[in-house]
Amino acid sequence: MPRPIRLPLAFEERARAFDARADSALEHLRANPVANRTFYAASALGDHSLLWHTIGAVRALGGDRQVAEALRLSAVLSAESFLVNVGVKSMFRRTRPIHTAVRPLALRRPMTSSFPSGHAASAFCAAVLLSKAEPRLRPVWYAAATVVAASRVHVRIHHTTDVIVGAALGYAFGHLAARVVPLPETVSET
Repeated sequence: MPRPIRLPLAFEERARAFDARADSALEHLRANPVANRTFYAASALGDHSLLWHTIGAVRALGGDRQVAEALRLSAVLSAESFLVNVGVKSMFRRTRPIHTAVRPLALRRPMTSSFPSGHAASAFCAAVLLSKAEPRLRPVWYAAATVVAASRVHVRIHHTTDVIVGAALGYAFGHLAARVVPLPETVSET
């Protein structure tokens, strides 16, 4: 295993302080049953990019072009997940937030490093690709990505900075993938 990267102590201290303020600001939502159902569901749907693969599969029913878009989405999400979960996380090995209370709803607890958030990375990567495929729904894709990413802080699986960095990585990877693996202008319907 490679040796973990250590960020400068001053940066780590500022990140911890930011995370503590953000976590405290969200505390009132954790007592809200509607917020809990929403964010726990979003977190579960983000596992293994289930939400994004499902959206791609449903869109694939629209024809050959949508099938090509769905295949690209799944392939890119697989590559992004491997890069983040096997590559980047192994370089940092940040501990997850401490949560000793009983969770209001069931949730899978990952064993990987907290930094960066794989859910946030996948969500924003998917939002980029879905927005390029269906630009008029861009606000929907980014809103869904934001809810999935924020859910990880709400359920105390990630620190806020994990989510911000994960979202930035996913956004960048999505744009890079769209350039490297462009869709043809038209796909013939046969």
